[in-house]
Amino acid sequence: MGIRLEESADRSALYAIYSAAFGQLAEADLVQDMCEDGDLVLSLIANADEPVGHVAYSRLTLHEAPSVKAAVLAPLAVAPSFQKQGIGATLVQDSLKRLTDKHYDLVLVLGEPHYYSRFGFMPRLAERLKTPYDGPYLQALALSDKGKDARGSVSYAQAFVELE
Repeated sequence: MGIRLEESADRSALYAIYSAAFGQLAEADLVQDMCEDGDLVLSLIANADEPVGHVAYSRLTLHEAPSVKAAVLAPLAVAPSFQKQGIGATLVQDSLKRLTDKHYDLVLVLGEPHYYSRFGFMPRLAERLKTPYDGPYLQALALSDKGKDARGSVSYAQAFVELE
């Protein structure tokens, strides 16, 4: 199993992964729209002879703290026949390291707290931000000291706005 950057040739495999994992294509369309809009900051594939998982990160703007370099983790999917093998966790861990290496300060995710807390995401940090997704499933992870001080309103990539 290897982790690599997504390539344009992976698009049909991504559609299959998201369709099987979520029973719909909204997440695959979200990734495609963010890519076309230039809003993806990181897009990784888990590969086992073929793509079996994917994680995407898009730009996040913090209006009261524009110097904080932030991203949104969404979506994350693993093909059903490869789930429960740690592939999603490996994608998240690898991607967070890459974002840290790129000097990102903060990552937001909207997801299951029990799952994402293992990577250090906390709802408490996210409570200082004003987002369209405020609530118990919104969590944040500070990748730097600057990220720990993040607060205020945020803007997601346009593709998220179009989902609403």
